[in-house]
Amino acid sequence: MSAMSSTPLHPDFGAQITGIDLSRPLTAEQHTAVRDAIDRFSFLVFPDQRLCDESQLAFTRQLGEPEVEHVKFGRSGVVDFFGTIGNIGKDGTQQGNDHKETRFGSGNHMWHSDSSFRQVPTMVTITYAHEVPDEGGQTEFVSCRAAYAGLPDAMKAEMDGLVAIHDYVFSRSKVAPVDPSHAASLPPVEQRLVRTNPSTGARNYFVGSHARSIVGWDEAASRNLIEDLMARATREQNILSHTWRPGDLVIWDNRCLLHRGRPYDADRYRRYIRQNRVCGVGPTLEE
Repeated sequence: MSAMSSTPLHPDFGAQITGIDLSRPLTAEQHTAVRDAIDRFSFLVFPDQRLCDESQLAFTRQLGEPEVEHVKFGRSGVVDFFGTIGNIGKDGTQQGNDHKETRFGSGNHMWHSDSSFRQVPTMVTITYAHEVPDEGGQTEFVSCRAAYAGLPDAMKAEMDGLVAIHDYVFSRSKVAPVDPSHAASLPPVEQRLVRTNPSTGARNYFVGSHARSIVGWDEAASRNLIEDLMARATREQNILSHTWRPGDLVIWDNRCLLHRGRPYDADRYRRYIRQNRVCGVGPTLEE
C-alpha cells in the first residue's frame, strides 16, 4: 500500500487521510503518524475503509482505552463500547421520525463535545459509516482552538483559570426526557474552561451544549460568556461540513472541536453509523 498522505479540508483544521488500511493493525510508524495527525488536524477522514465492529474496536484500542457507551450503561448497567448514530434498531428495522430514539437522538443537533459531561471526558471519537441517507445527515465541526486564537488578549486573561459546569441533563432535557437512572449516572461535573494540548501546547476553550455555567459566576454572566464563546466558534466561515459516504471512518478530537449532526428524513432514509470513543487521560482540572 502507498504511504499515508493527508489533504487539508479547511483553513483551520481537518484532513482527508489516504494510504492506510485501518482494518489491519497499525505499524509503529503508522501509529505515530495517526496520533500526530490528530494533534495537528483535529479532524481526520479515512475514506473507503472496510470495517466491522470487531475491527473498529481493535483499531480504537490502538489509540487508547475504549470508553463505555453512556446511554446503555446509564439505562441498564450494560457495558458496551458502541453506540449507533442513526435510525436502525438492533433487529435491522428502520425507526422513523416519530420514534422515541429518533427524537432523543435529535440532541446531537446541538453543538457539543462528546462526553464533556464526564469527569474524564472523551479524547477522540471514532465513527464508521455503513449506511447513509441520500439527503441530509451531514455532521458539522468547528475548532475551538482556532476560535481561542482569535480572542482578544484581555479575554484570554479573564478566562484563564475559570471552571465550567457541564451537565448532560441540562442539555438533553431540552429535546427529550432523560431516563432517571441514566440521569443519576451522570451528575454535573467541573471542567477547565481553557485546555492545553499536552503534545503541542496549543490552547482552546472547552464549551458546548453541555456547558451550563461558570463556577463562582451568577447565571446571567455565565450564560453570556458561554453563549458568546459558542457564537464565536460556530460562525459560518468556521464550519467544516462532512457529507458521509459508506466506508468513511472519521476521527475527531473532542478536546478542541465541537460538532453537531444535521437533520435527515428518518421516514425515507436509513442511517447506520457505528461510533465508539477513546477515553481521555484524566480529569481536565488536573491538566
